Amino acid sequence: MTAQSFPDPKSPGLASPAGYVLTLSCADRPGIVHAVSGALLEAGCNIIDSQQYGNSDTGTFFMRVAVETATPFTRLREHLEPVAAGFGLHWQLHRAGAPVRTLILASTAAHCLNDLLFLQRSGTLPIEIPAIVSNHRDLEPLAKFYGIPFYYLPVTPETKAAAEAALLELVAEHDVELVVLARYMQVLSDDLCRHLAGRAINIHHSFLPSFKGARPYHQAHARGVKIIGATAHYVTAALDEGPIIEQEVIRVDHGHSVEKFVAMGRAVEARTLAQAVQWHAEHRVLLDGTRTVVFD
Repeated sequence: MTAQSFPDPKSPGLASPAGYVLTLSCADRPGIVHAVSGALLEAGCNIIDSQQYGNSDTGTFFMRVAVETATPFTRLREHLEPVAAGFGLHWQLHRAGAPVRTLILASTAAHCLNDLLFLQRSGTLPIEIPAIVSNHRDLEPLAKFYGIPFYYLPVTPETKAAAEAALLELVAEHDVELVVLARYMQVLSDDLCRHLAGRAINIHHSFLPSFKGARPYHQAHARGVKIIGATAHYVTAALDEGPIIEQEVIRVDHGHSVEKFVAMGRAVEARTLAQAVQWHAEHRVLLDGTRTVVFD
């Protein structure tokens, strides 16, 4: 049994109802929903949303429950722990709406970073951005505009290990819960991927593996493709093959210029990445081996 909890450190006891999100997975068997719901009822919770899924191929059960309760966080945990032990749950309990501390990695392309910053500033995206890290200085003015600390960590074959060590120091220093690769054009080492497993999201164009390498939209235009798109996924040691969170495609045609392909592709990338980050921050994504379960 494993458990992670994220209490509000300022609220050891809550006099008025607060929202929480419980997510869990375990081996599928009868009685899970009944036991979880019963424990929440005994804790004085009002269930406002509940979704579940059983993967018949792996025999794994997944559940996400949103509740409101005046019960203190620690007391709510105490009600859930016997159920977790009895069913072998892998579970997490989060304060609903609490912003997820998110470090963003970027290189020179601004579209994904700018979209995340705007959505966060407007209150649409439930994340808090304590730092932006880049291997170039091109995006430093954008970070300054939003008032977010910018860290320049150049990466070469000789400095890669030191740069990744510095990145991990920033993750620890800023208490980072999620790392987002917003068109960060560096391949992370296997060790770093393992360290960030399940808490790092990347975006790439959906042409892979057909159009690898530089200028993928130019390659797609030259081949006369009719659909372009983007894929947001968790980072793994297998390049661009991590569990997929979100994908989007749009139609293009022979009349579109290369510049139009690039502009349309960048818009899709930004939307797809932002959606994946939002679902992760709302605790709607559960890992299912090489796949994900995404509760809407």
